Amino acid sequence: MQIDEVLFGAEEAMEKAVEYLRSEMRGMRTGRASTGLVEFVKVDYYGSMTDLRSIAHVSVPEPSQLLIKPFDASTVQAIIKAIQSAGLGLNPVGEGKQIRLSLPSLSGDRRTQLVTSLKHKGEEARVTIRNARRDANKHIEAAEKDKTQKVSEDDVKRGKEDVQELLKKYEAKVDEMVAAKTKEIMEI
Repeated sequence: MQIDEVLFGAEEAMEKAVEYLRSEMRGMRTGRASTGLVEFVKVDYYGSMTDLRSIAHVSVPEPSQLLIKPFDASTVQAIIKAIQSAGLGLNPVGEGKQIRLSLPSLSGDRRTQLVTSLKHKGEEARVTIRNARRDANKHIEAAEKDKTQKVSEDDVKRGKEDVQELLKKYEAKVDEMVAAKTKEIMEI
């Protein structure tokens, strides 16, 4: 395996960790309504568990409300049931062919809990990124020991430095994302 391939694989793994963190953060509640809060709630749709976004249109008519309009009006009760059982602390109100969710303002304790959870998710992403670095360094060392690949010591050193630069770049992205989301959560 060439060092360039190792670097590409490491960068891909690190990017996936950042993307996963981004998707997790979209579902975290802040002071204002966001469609990401309920998009991935699983609804029993004719016997199969389906993401809410696949069976309904979710919009934000006001900063503290979500409006859910199912494509099939017969699924309103199933959606209400799914939101109640999702553990989001929201009380859906059925209004004929649509559902309205009013988001109460967050208490100080709840904001602190969300920030703690966010920091934990950020640390998980950093661990995943560090694991990608470790794996890349192992592959580079294995390439150095494999005499058929003819990898020089300078190439190994440069490869490890490049992997470390990738680590710094992606850890900085994670820190930036966590800081921005923390600020958003603590905003009153």
